[in-house]
Amino acid sequence: MSETDLTGEEYPTEIHDYLSAFEKSLGSVDEMLKTMMSVSRSELLQKLDPLEQAKLDLVSAYTLNSMFWVYLATQGISPKEHPVKQELERIRTYMNRVKEITDKKKAAKLDKGAASRFLRNALYEPKPQNKSAKKTPVPAKRKKTH
Repeated sequence: MSETDLTGEEYPTEIHDYLSAFEKSLGSVDEMLKTMMSVSRSELLQKLDPLEQAKLDLVSAYTLNSMFWVYLATQGISPKEHPVKQELERIRTYMNRVKEITDKKKAAKLDKGAASRFLRNALYEPKPQNKSAKKTPVPAKRKKTH
């Protein structure tokens, strides 16, 4: 739809900017879908590890359900009272679980052996190097003079 097509239609002029932004967004979604559809799903999944595969599946499901949400709204149906709302919430729950797993992988791991060596050395008190410093001095024996 071109600029002249939008202005030639009967609608309130206040929403012109919103409609233009919506049209631009639809174009972006269309381009992304074309890009995603250009590579076969099996080929794409082979290149990804299991966690990345899960992320892709969740994003795909969330996107489709979000688009259905928008479709319902354009048809005058309240998506808030439709089962699609629960589906979106369910997908969001799984997305949060995947995020937790990703964050755990990124978190620093504790090397118990290194930690115990670190603590042992930090609490280590060196022993005196010469033995006489440790003991109290003993008076020397006197030589007998006869």
